[in-house]
Amino acid sequence: MAARIDLNSDMGESFGAWTMGHDESVLPYITSANVACGFHAGDPRVMARTVRLAKSHGVSVGAHPAFPDLVGFGRRNLAVTPEEAHTDVLYQIGALHAFCRAENIPLAHVKPHGQLNNLAVTDASLADAILDAIELYDRQLILIAYGGELLARGRARGLTVAQEVYVDRAYLPDGRLAPRSLPGAVIQDPSVAARRAVEMVLQHRVPTLDGQWLTVTPDTICIHGDNPGAVELARAVRRALDAAGVEVLPLGHWLRTHT
Repeated sequence: MAARIDLNSDMGESFGAWTMGHDESVLPYITSANVACGFHAGDPRVMARTVRLAKSHGVSVGAHPAFPDLVGFGRRNLAVTPEEAHTDVLYQIGALHAFCRAENIPLAHVKPHGQLNNLAVTDASLADAILDAIELYDRQLILIAYGGELLARGRARGLTVAQEVYVDRAYLPDGRLAPRSLPGAVIQDPSVAARRAVEMVLQHRVPTLDGQWLTVTPDTICIHGDNPGAVELARAVRRALDAAGVEVLPLGHWLRTHT
């Protein structure tokens, strides 16, 4: 069987008159869109347009819930209680699903954003709060997670979990993403990103910031939509995967049969 992978990107991160990302140009190269739900970015008009645009490209749509942090783009540590995290995530999933229903397309997955995602890797109570919201809303939703407590606890609950890797972010030896403040933490070179993508899928490895190797078994690869070179990165990654014979398909087309 040919190797398979999903390509996802964060979308709908504009807000009001402020524009972020290159959604329309990235969409032809990806298979899943993680749509901001208004807490770290996005607003109702942006959400509606993004879902409609994803539908026009045949791209699967998922919710991208975050901390309520428009000023910090969801990348700051917020001291929220498990109840607050649970209800905030549940609220955001429901909001995005409303726009999917309006376009008569399914809501396929949930991928936590930014520090909500990062903290849930090590904070079991936060991971459980996120998972409780997903289970309460719809157990058929695919969870996208990159490791730690969120990944392990999601699988333990019997949810369909897609393990995520990043071609445009560097890793630390313990598997966490390198803080953006570190030199080399954000990868801008399309050729480097393309090579990493093929290595991740076919060789199951990714280099760390200090030159070691991590073993990975990815189901989906993320290309950050707010990366200035997102379009070039997405194009290079997709072409490299196609050239390597990797099938690039939405998660819902194949993952459940292998979980």
